[in-house]
Amino acid sequence: MITFPSAKINLGLNVLARRTDGYHAIESIFVPIPLTDALEAIIAPELGTNGLTYTRSGLAIPGELESDLCYRAIRLLQRGRELPGLRLHLHKVIPMGAGLGGGSSDGTRTLQLINTLCALGLSKSELATLALELGSDCPFFLLDGPAIVRGRGEVLSPVELDLEGAWIVLANPGIHVATAEVYRNTTATGKTWDIEGILRRGNRENWRTELPNTMEPYVGSTYPIVRELKEWLLRSGAYYAAMSGSGSTVFGLFDQEPDLAWKDVSVWKLRC
Repeated sequence: MITFPSAKINLGLNVLARRTDGYHAIESIFVPIPLTDALEAIIAPELGTNGLTYTRSGLAIPGELESDLCYRAIRLLQRGRELPGLRLHLHKVIPMGAGLGGGSSDGTRTLQLINTLCALGLSKSELATLALELGSDCPFFLLDGPAIVRGRGEVLSPVELDLEGAWIVLANPGIHVATAEVYRNTTATGKTWDIEGILRRGNRENWRTELPNTMEPYVGSTYPIVRELKEWLLRSGAYYAAMSGSGSTVFGLFDQEPDLAWKDVSVWKLRC
């Protein structure tokens, strides 16, 4: 059985405050985009109960295999239950440390994939609880569309957001930006946004000011290429451009397919 975990972009990201549990309260709009990894699982009885073979291809993934969210997802599912032996393979396309949520998407889709493959019967609510153990933004990837995200990332409100026909340009400079570093150096705003009102008004020309990414000032000053890429996308005709998540990927939304390239930067053009 195979599935294709998708990346996401953030329309706006407001870091509100540091919580007493050490996490940060945020609000944002998460939007899935058609840039995907590929994840395949098969039952392998020869591996024995709770046996697991996990292989990866594509982009190199740093760190020990046991820290990979796909591996951890299967171990979570094996906790307190016996599963048949499994072979799991991930082909990695979404860049890591890029603000696109690729690792979170992979881990969450692993939960869904094994739940279906092994007929575990876990509800979406039960899967969301497990996904939250993997990461704050993981429950979002159980949804099929955009959502307003609050709390530490686990409070989700699906929302209508019509980007059909728009072009998304992703520009990734190949810089791995550590999320913890960015949070440490981002000044919390302490002020909530009326995101529902912003979307209801539908004035996308105001999104640049109404839906900023409050992490951009630190990342843009520390890694100037991020700021330069955003400015380039806006000059090139994007009606909205921002850093996604904690970076380093920057994206722009366009009405028409743009003809863009930037030396030594990976650029994707995607149609919604």
